[in-house]
Amino acid sequence: MENIKLTFCGAARVVTGSCYLVEHEGVKFLVDCGMFQGNKQLKERNYGDFPFSPGEIDFVLLTHAHIDHSGLLPKLYKMGFSGPTYATSGTVALCQVMLPDSGHIQEMEVERKNRKIQRCGGKLLTPIYTALEAEECVKYFRKVNYDQEFSPAEGINVTLRDAGHILGSAMVEIRYLEQGKNRKIVFTGDFGRNNRPIINDPTIIKEADFLVMESTYGNRFHEDIVDNKITLTEIINETFQRGGNVIIPAFAVDRTQDLLYTLNKLIGAGKIEPKSIYIDSPLAIAATEIFCNHPQYYDMETREFMEDYGACPFLLPNLNFSRTADESRALNEIKKGAIIISASGMADAGRIKHHLKHNLWRKECTVIFVGYQALGTLGRRLVDGEKKVRIHGEEIAVNAQIVMLEGYSAHGDQNELLDWLAGFDRLPTRIFVTHGEEEASLNLARLIQERFQAHVTVPFIGESFDLMTLARAEPYPLQPTESASELYHEINNYLQSLLEGQSVDKLVQIREYLRNLSA
Repeated sequence: MENIKLTFCGAARVVTGSCYLVEHEGVKFLVDCGMFQGNKQLKERNYGDFPFSPGEIDFVLLTHAHIDHSGLLPKLYKMGFSGPTYATSGTVALCQVMLPDSGHIQEMEVERKNRKIQRCGGKLLTPIYTALEAEECVKYFRKVNYDQEFSPAEGINVTLRDAGHILGSAMVEIRYLEQGKNRKIVFTGDFGRNNRPIINDPTIIKEADFLVMESTYGNRFHEDIVDNKITLTEIINETFQRGGNVIIPAFAVDRTQDLLYTLNKLIGAGKIEPKSIYIDSPLAIAATEIFCNHPQYYDMETREFMEDYGACPFLLPNLNFSRTADESRALNEIKKGAIIISASGMADAGRIKHHLKHNLWRKECTVIFVGYQALGTLGRRLVDGEKKVRIHGEEIAVNAQIVMLEGYSAHGDQNELLDWLAGFDRLPTRIFVTHGEEEASLNLARLIQERFQAHVTVPFIGESFDLMTLARAEPYPLQPTESASELYHEINNYLQSLLEGQSVDKLVQIREYLRNLSA
């Protein structure tokens, strides 16, 4: 019997660790294989075994290069996977620098921890993978253009659509046969925004049988991008007038380039003085060069600006690249008039921690966050208003102004997600809401159900679904109650074993009802 099974191996009721296992007629493949980020409990998941045998995976479909979507691919290859990973050329180019950088960070982190462990006679740690292992795995990547259908296995046809999130990001359309009928499942990956600079808007998709949809901002709304530029201008000018520095923790890919493009326009318009701007992140520098070399992904506005500007739109006046550790340390001697953009974007690792250590305690400085801050990260604690934080073993007073500019997010907010879904001519039979903190996912799921009368599921990590069976079962409405939560968790595994390989509509209904009650 033809069937298709979907298992949520990550990014379910959490934002990171995106990984979906799809099984169809003896073919097993993944959509994304990302690293968990955030608090210690989530990070520990990166060290455990995969919930599947890597050697049995036939191929991987990669939505984009962000580490929470690509970051465990080197481990997957290390543990026995030897098949191709399909992605756009932009994603492949970015992974060629991002994955080795991730491996290098892990090596440095393990080396630091091992020094402490060695002193107390403990068992030494090994990194999840090394920079060299990451370099080797990218050799298996295969480049695919947007809107180009290909068949990675018999009975499976795939098309990548522009997700409008970062350079080369893609939604994944998968077509397969079910009892002689064509079916389609769509994974949004990280869903972008309309009218963002640099890249095109997300592709409108008209129909699908199943949809796996992200919900990072499922319970929030972004500021208007135009207002954000005004706010950024005011913050920079006021900080310089106070005699301080502007420190911006920014993701090396997309957010850094977005900021450079915005600053270039503001300087050109005379809104801010062309002060010294520093990019202090080798990865961000490499990513900026990749952005310059892939103008085919730019939207029309950025292409026109590039033609008028006569150069790459991310290489602006007074821009300085800090490539070495010595160049990075030298920035700590600058007391005023500098804009320092450094990774990581959540301030949990990298050179940005040094700049925060030297500027957070100074009331004349400003720290601007321009992206999502996961629970448990230093960035989230600062945004949430902590007055003292520990950096490199030292307690630092938070006297600098802390600003969160959510308008720079590359994720669609609640309205943008719902508006995109309204573009369907035929709603999916079932919508899975993923890649969001639990509150955001549940909130978006309820809104989808209310607005579209759609069948919506918010899965747990490890949950599996037989899509052919699920399509025939009528779910009960979402009615979350605390009392059913414990009951659900006790019998969920039992029901899962009963459903394996069977088509029992009533059991599907019961399981769905209990799952929704516990949501």
